[in-house]
Amino acid sequence: MGKLLLAALLAAFALGPSPSPVPPSPGAGASDPFGADLRARIARAQAYAVSRPGVTGIVLRDRSTGAVYRSAAAGTLIWACSTPKLAMAVDLLLREDSGKIALSAEDRDLMHRMLHSSDDDAAHVLWTRYGGETEFAGRFPAYGMTDMRFSDRHPHHWGWIRTTANDLDRLIEYVLTRLPARHRDYLVRELRTVDVNQQWGVWGAGAAARPGNKNGWSDDNDDGSWIMNSVGFAGPAERYTLALMNDTRVIAGGEAAGRETTTKIAEILFGGYFGA
Repeated sequence: MGKLLLAALLAAFALGPSPSPVPPSPGAGASDPFGADLRARIARAQAYAVSRPGVTGIVLRDRSTGAVYRSAAAGTLIWACSTPKLAMAVDLLLREDSGKIALSAEDRDLMHRMLHSSDDDAAHVLWTRYGGETEFAGRFPAYGMTDMRFSDRHPHHWGWIRTTANDLDRLIEYVLTRLPARHRDYLVRELRTVDVNQQWGVWGAGAAARPGNKNGWSDDNDDGSWIMNSVGFAGPAERYTLALMNDTRVIAGGEAAGRETTTKIAEILFGGYFGA
């Protein structure tokens, strides 16, 4: 993804609390739906996140047991960068099902490029061709993005959205559980075969986890920060979903730092968990 020069000052928005270093555990006598191993991994991942630059919202979901871990920063509004491209793909597929639009071969190629390499130009064409804010944004909350808001200092465009890890958690859950099977399978394939430029973040779960992700990244030169986000799945039958939003709050080396932070969190959670 090309850099989006985010001119809005992040200070105009509440950044929320820092993540708690230790995830809550079940009370005495209660069984832990995460299990002892994964619970310990969650604690290590959260402690690592706290030690890193900036703030990181984390939501981990076990789709088998229904267990969900949300860090204290999971509700912090952070620039979404390219993660709304996944919601755009959902919307286009469902609109075609309804008969409101007919996607051409070119549109399908643009959607692939938007998901595979996070191509900004492809996303811009689809956004403008199919109605922009008027058509897309009003339905994004239906796909789980109920916290999202546009910057009031910029055009209401997919690249100027602030959202939360909670939103991204609900979005990937919508993809995996609410979409018709053919659309779900298509998006799972796309996220599992992303270009090397997106093989970080949730990708850090490792090959044995068969991860897939949609990432978003950008610098904010006004605030001196890099934003590095990743949302996706890991494990057999996409059992686990993981949403990560990292505002590094540093610009020098921020991209590398945020990439390392998000990737290492996924590695701590899932590295070796599904085998070698």
